[in-house]
Amino acid sequence: MVSHLDDDTVSGSSWITENNVQHSLSQTTKTTRKPYCGYTQQTLSKREQVEQESLLAGIQWPKPPDGKIAFEQSTDPAQSDFVIVKPSRFFKVGDQLEVLVRMRDFQGKPKQYGGDYLQARIHSPVLKAGAAGRIVDCQNGLYKVFFTLLWPGEVKVSVSLVHPSEAVQVLLRLREERPDRVYFKSSFKSGRYSETTECNVCLPGGLPVCNFTDLHTGEPWFCYKPRKLSCASRISHAKGGYLKGLLTPEESLFFQSDVNIKRPILSSGPDSVIVKPKAFTAEDPSASPSGYYYEDQWRSRTHWIHNFNKSDEITECLQGKVIRLFGDSTIRQWFEYLTAFVPDLVEFNLGSPKNVGPFMSVDLKHNILLKFRCHGPPIRFSTVFSSELRYIANELDGIVGGRNTVIAITIWSHFSTFPVEVYIRRLRNIRRAIIQLLDRSPKTVIVIRTANVQELGPEVSLFNSDWYSFQLDSVMRKMFSGIAVHFVDAWEMSVAHYLPHNLHPNGIIVKNQIDAFLSYVCPLQT
Repeated sequence: MVSHLDDDTVSGSSWITENNVQHSLSQTTKTTRKPYCGYTQQTLSKREQVEQESLLAGIQWPKPPDGKIAFEQSTDPAQSDFVIVKPSRFFKVGDQLEVLVRMRDFQGKPKQYGGDYLQARIHSPVLKAGAAGRIVDCQNGLYKVFFTLLWPGEVKVSVSLVHPSEAVQVLLRLREERPDRVYFKSSFKSGRYSETTECNVCLPGGLPVCNFTDLHTGEPWFCYKPRKLSCASRISHAKGGYLKGLLTPEESLFFQSDVNIKRPILSSGPDSVIVKPKAFTAEDPSASPSGYYYEDQWRSRTHWIHNFNKSDEITECLQGKVIRLFGDSTIRQWFEYLTAFVPDLVEFNLGSPKNVGPFMSVDLKHNILLKFRCHGPPIRFSTVFSSELRYIANELDGIVGGRNTVIAITIWSHFSTFPVEVYIRRLRNIRRAIIQLLDRSPKTVIVIRTANVQELGPEVSLFNSDWYSFQLDSVMRKMFSGIAVHFVDAWEMSVAHYLPHNLHPNGIIVKNQIDAFLSYVCPLQT
């Protein structure tokens, strides 16, 4: 299944289904004669079951007709096009702009079914303005894109094909069938002797395993048992690597950088409209999009954003506060930005591995404490000490909370290789902990940073495609709606901006995220 990580690596065989496991397994786990797949064995309450079915139904994706689709019949962005509906009509700020996208295959024939994954934005380069569009799949090869016109001037339309529908089906298959395509490892050590074994949420049965399922949250995690050492001697967790050779030669044709991954679709007529100012616009906060850029500043349509352009404004906002950031490297960017931008915030050297953490910055003069901690496994970082592997829900359970406590969470990127049920379970635990925290300390400020888009090539697409992120992000927004948390819409902030997509967005985008975040922490007194 996996190349040997080093001489002492224990590696599994091929996937084994429940019925044909021959060996009785070691005493390190309670369940015997089954593969170790914690997410398939969770018992859900009636309510959780209903919610899970509803969430999975909400991200169902249209399938192409039955049978294998040849590459020539798959979507060709170069032969597809879009048209602005009524381009010469009189537009003013606040109006809707409709765009029709028409897909064709590599033979130039119109596509007859949907399921392509698109991204779209309107923008005015001179004004450094931009906003994301809302895409509707008509499931017949046509797509409608709706934009709200939010600023006056010449407004251009850009549409891109992220993946053809045929590629999305491959991504779906990989998510269900190959949760091992990113594999992990742990080191075990006793005295001078050490071993490294493979770990995951799901390990094929047949070999003895160490069961590291979290006692409080029930989050499953397993490692193959070292040959000579005990499970208790585990000292670290790390990303092992990425499996190669996941695609058939036919499937790999659907993942070509300059052909059908994140390629522009051009217009077959005008690609811009002129928008006139409107005397007064009443914002509709429920409307899409959630915000837009104007002169490189993000303007939310749901809450007032103050631009924290001076470091002393941030200091004043955060004075007397403890700010705790949980998640992956995209929220670590917030820690790095604030520590670099605010002179009095000085990083305290905890001796943590670079990029991994935990990290802490302190401003003694203004009594500010800023902390970052990565989420628990699966975390695809270089080595994390086992003692520092913490689940967000457990961390939240240990926080007193109150008006001077600020919490920001992001958790998405490292879950893209697993069935969505794994992610739903993690969010359910975090949500329970948030609700309990707000029950005991309702003045605690809790902010969720959404996923963002990134640069994609053939390799990255199989592990971290925007399509995976988009699906997880949709689930996360539904699960956290209706509770007293705030959202920083990193997704739209990355789609709407003119800079190239990047897993770790550029500094100007991070600054806008921080402005949105701090505007929740210190709302303007109206």
